[in-house]
Amino acid sequence: MTKRKVEIFTAGCPVCEDVVARVKGLQCPNCEIKIHDMNKGQGTAEARSYGVTALPAIAIDGKLLDCCRHAPISDDDLKASGIGQPI
Repeated sequence: MTKRKVEIFTAGCPVCEDVVARVKGLQCPNCEIKIHDMNKGQGTAEARSYGVTALPAIAIDGKLLDCCRHAPISDDDLKASGIGQPI
């Protein structure tokens, strides 16, 4: 039987733990869940390859979910928000 590979990238915070619980609550026999605790250095290479820029994040069968795609924070974004600028 083919399994659906579900990878959850977490920082172990309450928001992340809620997502883990929700995914586990929806899990079916065809789902194989792997949790990567980024605070423990787990899944770093996988997170980079998927383009994870914020946690929690979920990849299914090697593809980051659209709802988990975030643009990386750039210096230009920070400057545009006023950081580093006098008030």
